[in-house]
Amino acid sequence: MLMQRRQPAGKPTAGLALPPKPDMKAGMTDQTPKASAPANVSFLGLGTMGGAMARHLGNAGHHLTIYNRSPARAEAWQAANPGITVRVATSPANAAEGADAIITCVGNDDDLADVVLSPNGAFSSLKRGALYIDHTTVSARIARQIAVEGRDKELLCVDAPVTGGQSGAEAGTLAIMCGGSAKAVDAARPILEAYAKRVVHVGKSGAGQTAKMANQMCIAGALAGLSEAIRFAQIAHLDLDKVFEAISGGAAQSWQMDNRFHTMAKDEFDFGFAIDWMRKDLGLAMDEARNLGASVPVTALVDQFYVDVQAMGYGREDTSALIRRLPRRKAGK
Repeated sequence: MLMQRRQPAGKPTAGLALPPKPDMKAGMTDQTPKASAPANVSFLGLGTMGGAMARHLGNAGHHLTIYNRSPARAEAWQAANPGITVRVATSPANAAEGADAIITCVGNDDDLADVVLSPNGAFSSLKRGALYIDHTTVSARIARQIAVEGRDKELLCVDAPVTGGQSGAEAGTLAIMCGGSAKAVDAARPILEAYAKRVVHVGKSGAGQTAKMANQMCIAGALAGLSEAIRFAQIAHLDLDKVFEAISGGAAQSWQMDNRFHTMAKDEFDFGFAIDWMRKDLGLAMDEARNLGASVPVTALVDQFYVDVQAMGYGREDTSALIRRLPRRKAGK
């Protein structure tokens, strides 16, 4: 999932004025949803991330339609959110009927093409000038293709992958990187603010997806370094609480360290973003790097490390389970 990272502590350079800190709307949760004018919003894809985002939209007062390819998941969502009135659609095309905005959060390029561009897809019935937002992590290519397909109906298309993980989706504090026209992103922003604390317009169609690839590269590299550091400290018989206290306030600090150091040390990985999905994302990043002629050797290496962990049977565990491939004991002991 751009993970939220704090700047390393340090003294400002003398004589330079620091800019004021932006207001990140701290303290707003799904009990205090961010206000925007109610709209007819249809949400397609009610998985771990999508289900939470849809809930925030309902709590914000939008007129919500939901759709999931497996009807049981839509039924479970309704049962878990009895205070939200929704219309349950029978197909993507049915979900798009009368919608001011359609939002998708599905699995991969093929899933997205099916729910959006197929004969019974959302674009077949979405009204002219409507807003389309996609939160799926997919290739930049299909994001650009969808934007082109939407031109004939003057649709406002935004590729808007998210980061912040399950906890960010539940709390409504996601960071969202957007690709599309300024007009499209401006139209999307009031809706996105129901579950995001940061919405950044990165560039034209496909740029949001490319930024998400950079995000996943950063996470992979950070977790690889953190895995080695924890195992190194364990083998050296250091007090891990003291190690964390010492290094988490300096240049080594990261979201991964703050949120995963202690769970990794205790081999706790039953949460968060699965390794299987991370490998999908890293594959997208490496494909795009090849298209661009960019060198990404660390990304390729960490991807192979994840292959090792998958072979051990841990593909459904959190990405921090990368540490499983490193032995706890000294080599040869």
